[in-house]
Amino acid sequence: MHTLVVCVDRTGDVPQRTGVRPPVAGWEAVQSLVLDFGVADPEDSTVNCLLEGLRLTRDLRDADEEATIAVVSGTAESVVGADRAIADQVDELLERFDPDSAVVVVDSTEDERVVPIVESRVTVDSVDRVVVRQARDIESTYYLLKQFLADEELRGTVLVPLGIVLLVFPVLLTLTDSLAIAVASITAVIGVFLLYKGMNVDEHLADLPAEARDALYSGRVSIVTYVVAGGLALVGLFAGALGLSNLPGEWGEFISTMAFVYYSAPWLALAALAASTGRLLDELIRNEEVRMSYLNLPFGAVAVGFVVRGFSAYFLEKAGALPPLTVPAMDVGVVSTETFVLSPEEHLAAFVLVGVLISLVGIRIAQSLSGEEWEEEESTEGDGPEDEREEHPN
Repeated sequence: MHTLVVCVDRTGDVPQRTGVRPPVAGWEAVQSLVLDFGVADPEDSTVNCLLEGLRLTRDLRDADEEATIAVVSGTAESVVGADRAIADQVDELLERFDPDSAVVVVDSTEDERVVPIVESRVTVDSVDRVVVRQARDIESTYYLLKQFLADEELRGTVLVPLGIVLLVFPVLLTLTDSLAIAVASITAVIGVFLLYKGMNVDEHLADLPAEARDALYSGRVSIVTYVVAGGLALVGLFAGALGLSNLPGEWGEFISTMAFVYYSAPWLALAALAASTGRLLDELIRNEEVRMSYLNLPFGAVAVGFVVRGFSAYFLEKAGALPPLTVPAMDVGVVSTETFVLSPEEHLAAFVLVGVLISLVGIRIAQSLSGEEWEEEESTEGDGPEDEREEHPN
């Protein structure tokens, strides 16, 4: 069995330092090359790679195997040119020695990338990576950093935010004169960035212009209702902030949050209603029939708005930040009522009851319009005695 021990020099250091034209093959030729290269650059790890190749060749010969050592090197400036030069040199060695298998010796991760080139031409039994013992950790770290910096996506994801943090942190520290505020601000920004990447917001934003263009060209109603929903949501946020600023007295964070929710809930519910109505109309126009889930959306949005406003009003009334709800006197036909005041519990129960009723009405209307109930009735009727008689005529 004839084994070819191939020492790989992808960067072309061997011809640059010694002037020898690769490939170099044979025990004496490689020994002379090691001496010349070591004298020219004793700190280069390629010297250790060549010595390891000589050691492997000696061990194989001691085991009564025929072994030949050879050195291949990249002789071009570009990566593609260097790999092609190594491929030509391997072909030349295979033609000269006709080995049965090969052992590849490398001294770096970059040289190890040449292994598939050798494998495509001859069977590779082993890959021996040589790392100088004193510099093992340093070299491993170096190549990891080199691979990291070569990845454009990783650079943009890690180095750019890190650079922004290092630039913004001293500015915040100077403006606020508080280490805690500066650290909290930087931490909040990092958290937002991690959520941004983790939830693939960037991909959704990249697809948003194309989706909006398709929606405009296809004549979807939802594109208009979404804009209306966005405007109503902004109005709701403004109304919540305005109601919070007009809140009498000083209140804690919880009551302030409930006040914001109380004043913004109606507008946000209208925004959800507008968006869901647009989806409903699009479904109706496109398919000429509507699924039950789309019919439930508008009713669900209004029901949730009632329930949320009821709970926020309960907390505000119990804390004294909001006066109790007063129902004025009404006279409708033969029914007349006098003015009365609802307690916080009654106020909450009324709003929750209205929300549940709206949800139930929505479910009933959705069943009627979608035809699911009719289909269920037909399937139930189809399982009657007549079908049984048809299946069992006897």
